[in-house]
Amino acid sequence: QVQLVESGGGLVHPGGSLRLSCAASGFTLDYYAIGWFRQAPGNEREGVSYISSSDGTTDYADSVKGRFTISRDNAKKTVYLQMDSLKPEDTAVYYCAARRLAYRSWYIRSSYDYWGQGTQVTISS
Repeated sequence: QVQLVESGGGLVHPGGSLRLSCAASGFTLDYYAIGWFRQAPGNEREGVSYISSSDGTTDYADSVKGRFTISRDNAKKTVYLQMDSLKPEDTAVYYCAARRLAYRSWYIRSSYDYWGQGTQVTISS
């Protein structure tokens, strides 16, 4: 059973922090790159951050650079997204996704093999 489960979402004030987790099971995480995506109501699902399967190279959307940090712990089969200095526009459902083949750009949704169910992040005063 292949599964990705996000956790760590919640409601925080602007300027606050959250750490999201993506726990993998049913496959070897070491061989998969992981992307974080988010989707706000009425919007397209957009790429937020990415970490490669090989050397741990990371990438970020311009909107979150300097505020978000992606990391992975293969021994725990978990990928994290540390989110700092949160803004109301960060409010969305956040999804993690895994792909074995990295031939396409990281933000292309259809390039991913597995998706989690999402976790809600709400930034509000």
